[in-house]
Amino acid sequence: MKNIFLIMFASLLFFSCSQQSEISKQFNCTPTTFKNLEKVQDVKNLFSIEIPNTWKTNLYYDDLQSSIYTADTTKQLTESLLLDVTFINKNINFDTSFKLKQEQENLSKSLIKIKSEEITFLEKPTYFTVSKGKKGKFEYQVCHLFIKTNEQNFILAKAEIYGDSLVNKRVCDAFALLEKIKNIQ
Repeated sequence: MKNIFLIMFASLLFFSCSQQSEISKQFNCTPTTFKNLEKVQDVKNLFSIEIPNTWKTNLYYDDLQSSIYTADTTKQLTESLLLDVTFINKNINFDTSFKLKQEQENLSKSLIKIKSEEITFLEKPTYFTVSKGKKGKFEYQVCHLFIKTNEQNFILAKAEIYGDSLVNKRVCDAFALLEKIKNIQ
């Protein structure tokens, strides 16, 4: 009986640890594990995220938003990942007008949309886009996740990946970290 319990517990533990988010599945991500994570909370105490403690992090806030900007500065830009997570005090709807505005912003930045879709992320309605372009002399991809936390607020999570080396792995690393966002509000 004891062995059956241990087997059931081990399989339950494996199942819960190996579950991937919908977006990670779409990008065929393999589970990513980061070491030495630290919890970073925004200035207004609205959300937190766990990030590697070796990353450089800056906090920003104003009347309408509160941001955590972080990057792995121990690596070259073309090997790194830049994350910007912002809690915005504003209503958001993923209607045609909103999607058109995203397209127009992409065009103004000479970005080409690779993929966009409405999904559930962190158990919340989310719209994501992945686009690619060139910034300075670097090719780059940018992923935006608009996470509707409630009727008055949303979180905009942005990941930027420069260069063409291990792009999908870095995108998957970004998703693994963004899955650690905790809405405190």
